[in-house]
Amino acid sequence: MANTTSEISLMQRFRERGLKWALAPGALVILYVFFGFFGRNYFSYPTLVNIINAAYYIGFISMGVTFVIISGGIDLSIGTVMMCAAIIGGTVLKRGWPMVPSLLLIIVVGGAFGFFNGIMVSRLKMPPFIVTLGTMMISMGVGSIFANVQSATFPIRGMPGGWFKDIFLHLDAKGAAYPTGAILLVAVTVICHLLLNNTKLGRYTYAIGSNQEAARLSGVDVKKWQLLVYVIAGVTAGIGGISYAAIYTTVLPAQGQGFELYAIAAAVIGGTSLSGGIGTIWGTIIGVFIMSVLSTGLPSLNLEAHYQTFFTGIIVIGAVLLDMYRNRKASEVRIETPADLYRASMMEKIGAMRQEAAARAKAGDAKQAAAVRERMRAARTELNTTFASMKAKEKAEQARIRAEERTADREFAEMLRRRELLQEEKTERQP
Repeated sequence: MANTTSEISLMQRFRERGLKWALAPGALVILYVFFGFFGRNYFSYPTLVNIINAAYYIGFISMGVTFVIISGGIDLSIGTVMMCAAIIGGTVLKRGWPMVPSLLLIIVVGGAFGFFNGIMVSRLKMPPFIVTLGTMMISMGVGSIFANVQSATFPIRGMPGGWFKDIFLHLDAKGAAYPTGAILLVAVTVICHLLLNNTKLGRYTYAIGSNQEAARLSGVDVKKWQLLVYVIAGVTAGIGGISYAAIYTTVLPAQGQGFELYAIAAAVIGGTSLSGGIGTIWGTIIGVFIMSVLSTGLPSLNLEAHYQTFFTGIIVIGAVLLDMYRNRKASEVRIETPADLYRASMMEKIGAMRQEAAARAKAGDAKQAAAVRERMRAARTELNTTFASMKAKEKAEQARIRAEERTADREFAEMLRRRELLQEEKTERQP
């Protein structure tokens, strides 16, 4: 009985959750195989390096925005904050700062913008959409003002300070490329995963996103944890700024608008619910690599880069529709019909027979074990036949009830129409 109940619960859990979590990895594999067969030289090591390189900065900011969305908020500024932090770090580097303090400043600037967002949302109770939209514009302006509307160029390999590029892409003496940044990406992913799943911060983030008022009434310091969530998003934006500078070298002022949409899309594709309270870091990373595969695979099909935006939009809409379907199913009150009760009862009996057959076989009574297995096969046949018949009768009964309801609705509408006509005739007869 216990085994049967476990089997039923596992099937229900897969239908309700597992299918959703399986879709993103499945889509990633399908896309990679598709571009491998139809793209030019897609199944190659250089292409794999390009896929990983394209995942860095979107991956880091996506992890931060995942925290925010799970908490029930949104961050539209994370892309411009990333670029603002990067250009400020590049500007102070150009003005004589050493490399390490310049890189640390990038993270500090990102964290400062996250702190500002957190204060506005948690303390002043401003809508996250409005706050982060304003911060998007502020960060674009701050970066341009600080850099005097000039680009910031980070050192290339071989120059003093160029060593930081090896953090993300190492080139050996023969020119072979190694995406060492994948180690940092995995490390940050593991840290974010542990924060979200094994700490008080993570538990309260899910609680606030699920029901903020209920969390507050339960004694959760909502203001404190909301603030911390936005600070984490800012810090990951700073790390993303370092990765962007390492890969692309030059950072232009007032850049980054639109990157936040890719970060949000990656989180949603990976299973994070825009309504809050649901999401995982590993799911987000899968969403990031789906977008990275799109960005590198479409050019291999001789398609322009803007097709990535088109297909990403389609994937995001599909992910949101899937999330809406899952939420609707989760909120439905399921009423067990006689057919469902019969099926559950028969499954319990079959489970008991399975345990009996195993016990007989273990005791060395092969003949009795075979007899029990034969009864199991007969019970399964009976279950399938009777359950299908009962379900068919229930559907027919539901169809009959719906037909009667439609007939009653038509009769009621006809009665109202006649009453209105009689009322109109009485009104016309009055002098």
